[in-house]
Amino acid sequence: MRTVDVVVIGAGLAGLTAARALTGAGRTVAVLEARDRVAGRNLGHELVNGVPVELGGQWIGRTQTEVLKLVAELGLETFPTYDDGAAVTVYNGRRTTYTDVTFGLSDQAVLEVGRMKFELEALADTVSLASPWTSPAAAELDRKTLDEWLRAATDDAEALAFWGAVVPAVFSAEPAEMSLLHFLFYVKSAGSLDVLVATTGGAQELRVVGGTHLISERLAEQLGDVVTLGAPVRGIAHHADGVEVRHDGGRIAAQRVIVAIPPTLAGRLHYEPPLPAARDGLTQQIPMGSVIKVQVAYAAPFWREAGLNGFAFNLDDPLCVTLDNSPPDGSCGVLVGFFEGAHAREAARLSPRERREAAVATLVNQFGPEAAEPIDYAEQNWMEEEYTRGCYGGRLGAGGWTQYGAALAEPVGRIHWAGAETSDIWNGYMDGAVRSGHRAAAEVLARLER
Repeated sequence: MRTVDVVVIGAGLAGLTAARALTGAGRTVAVLEARDRVAGRNLGHELVNGVPVELGGQWIGRTQTEVLKLVAELGLETFPTYDDGAAVTVYNGRRTTYTDVTFGLSDQAVLEVGRMKFELEALADTVSLASPWTSPAAAELDRKTLDEWLRAATDDAEALAFWGAVVPAVFSAEPAEMSLLHFLFYVKSAGSLDVLVATTGGAQELRVVGGTHLISERLAEQLGDVVTLGAPVRGIAHHADGVEVRHDGGRIAAQRVIVAIPPTLAGRLHYEPPLPAARDGLTQQIPMGSVIKVQVAYAAPFWREAGLNGFAFNLDDPLCVTLDNSPPDGSCGVLVGFFEGAHAREAARLSPRERREAAVATLVNQFGPEAAEPIDYAEQNWMEEEYTRGCYGGRLGAGGWTQYGAALAEPVGRIHWAGAETSDIWNGYMDGAVRSGHRAAAEVLARLER
């Protein structure tokens, strides 16, 4: 049986970042990845014309400093998401273009949304990032769903429609599917609501040349034979003297193990002895979001000639959000869109052809008849991915944070937890994944040095 200092389960950004830190400190490491590739929730794809696009996470905001630092260290480059021109909003069959911060809403709805956003961000300021469950009003905030708060705050149908679209755009889940405390924590983790939803100046500002999957691929190249692909982990035996990790292909003994996969998947491993009830309960309370990401390619970015930037916010159709995802040289046009939350679950019941037709019909409503003739279409249903089971990340429903939150990142003996869901800064994002890898590696090194 092979023996190392640390086993890392999962070769996404969190696991690879942790492994890099551990090997850099002189420790022996084995990274086990179930898939036949690295990068986890990042996934590259090549269109029929050879242009690379991402079918997984792709954007980086300028305040996401840890992943930007990693991009630079690995010799990768970023470029800005195209954001010149007017955006489009569709609501009740009406198409509106705008260049300000109103999202094309009516004056009354803008006032209501602004008031609600102010109140939500004031509440978010009261939340502890390190331990949300200890926040001053944690019990009250966690008792309510976000949907309950929104419906109590306004009866403006347009404002509610706005929140009903923007929440799935951020979480791939509906407002009724998360606690108010979870939403507030997430907002504070990113800095503000405006940062979460904005392109320029926000979380969607930058893209990586060639695709974000290259970050993980270059990390894996540096690690070499430390990384083993096609090795699903089945169980972890942990005791006072060490751990033994059982995977398809063998067993590895180690002093410590870092589990760097989504909490809901971590809960499906077999542990000997069983995990404490709090940790096991957590894994039953943190489902992944529901999303199908689509890339629709055209011979040229025709919407730019019409003065549009490619961003559309659709309150009527199932493809709620689209952005310009064309290559930096503009050699072809690409629109990226998302079926999210309830729309994703409904779209999953359609055939691929029917989803394509629904996506293209939405793009025609937003950008005109030229959108009816794409040269290529690609999609990724993350709900069907065996070793992800959804994106963008896990979420906690009503009562989840106060009952189980303390178990999210707390080590269990020699078992440590990493992943975007465990980060207090940029939770759920690539930057959060990188931060969690650093944290988990530091925990392990501190204990090994004892």
